[in-house]
Amino acid sequence: MEQNRIPSSKVERAMRFVKTGAQIGGNYIKHYSKKIVDPSLSKDELHEDNATDVYNALSELKGSALKVAQMLSMEKNVLPRQYTNKFQMAQYSAPPLSGPLIVQTFVKSFGKTPQALFDSFEMKASNAASIGQVHKATLNGQQLAVKIQYPGVAESIKSDLKIVKPIAFRLLDMNEKELDKYIKEVEGKLIEETDYELEYERSLHITEACKHIPNLAFTQYYRQFTSKRVLTMDWLDGLHLDDFLKTNPSQEVRNKIGQAMWDFYDMQVHELKAVHADPHPGNFLMRADGVLGVIDFGCVKEIPEDFYLNYFALLVPEIMSSPERIRYIMEQQQIINASDSPQTQANITDAFVKMTNLLRTPFDYEYFDFGNNQYIDAIYAMGEEVSKMEELKKSKEGRGSQHALYINRTYFGLYSILNVLQAKVQTGVRNWRKPLIEFHLGRA
Repeated sequence: MEQNRIPSSKVERAMRFVKTGAQIGGNYIKHYSKKIVDPSLSKDELHEDNATDVYNALSELKGSALKVAQMLSMEKNVLPRQYTNKFQMAQYSAPPLSGPLIVQTFVKSFGKTPQALFDSFEMKASNAASIGQVHKATLNGQQLAVKIQYPGVAESIKSDLKIVKPIAFRLLDMNEKELDKYIKEVEGKLIEETDYELEYERSLHITEACKHIPNLAFTQYYRQFTSKRVLTMDWLDGLHLDDFLKTNPSQEVRNKIGQAMWDFYDMQVHELKAVHADPHPGNFLMRADGVLGVIDFGCVKEIPEDFYLNYFALLVPEIMSSPERIRYIMEQQQIINASDSPQTQANITDAFVKMTNLLRTPFDYEYFDFGNNQYIDAIYAMGEEVSKMEELKKSKEGRGSQHALYINRTYFGLYSILNVLQAKVQTGVRNWRKPLIEFHLGRA
């Protein structure tokens, strides 16, 4: 069903959440009424009803609110599966805008309707996500993809995050300082994501730097049909992950696509120090010939040098075998604080080392099979265990560098997609480790 308007005022958007809160309250009353009759009743139906009501509200509001749902859909160790399953729809299946709103955006951007700019323009959206939706168009025989931003999204980011913050506080189980750091980082990235001219520049930079990587496909962008709220590119063929897997691709094809994705991220992180930090299935297209298409560079995390030198040192066994360097890195990454007791520091350090050793596992082999479900399950289980540590919950300062938020999200997203793809990839090219060893241990 198309959406004819988006609630734009702060009061209107806040009232939509009040309405949702009332619906959730009603769901709890219904659940506990049934539980009186059947004490063995699980919370599955309750979670399903709540997830549907929250998603419907966020879909109507779009923008930052829906983007947070998209991010939460990747936090499988935080939310019940009913929420993650429903929120995954935010990645590329949100309700689309109606025709008048689409035309209005074009007229504001170019002074012309889409029909006046292109030979043809399909008013029905091909995909609709959190920040914008994509339409097919043609010009001079070339098929195009035109991404249109939802009206009011950029202007409502700050107020939306204030509305979403109480929900995130309950769902993510963070202390307030840590959540403030989380929200601040998310706000900065969302502001960047609503600037399609910035996305255009970043797309050119990253695709040019990564075009040599085998089995990667990028699109061509058109500056003359790009503005702050509209981004135009060539149409890229391929299927999103779920639809691709329904074609029953061979293991060889899965591995080729997985290798392309791994090499793509490896290049960005260690060479460009800027990474496509939104690795959810909606941003990739997969083909039967083993080619991976990358279609969205709205969320790019630039990696500061000092953060890089410490964060990625965790992937180097020689460095992680030194207690002195582990302590140094944990202090630099704000994981332990001077105000912590020796016992608190010891407990956090122990959990931190276990977690990083687990995350480093793929790098310790020449080839790694991400189809190993036990490995992925162990990551989520460890993440859940760490998130429940009292030492972390009681911290007044909040733990960890704000830069880690999107880098952690990038690797969790990458591992998750490779797991669903059941890909085996070569991970053992580690030339980037040498400068890290030299920095931390004084030897190449």
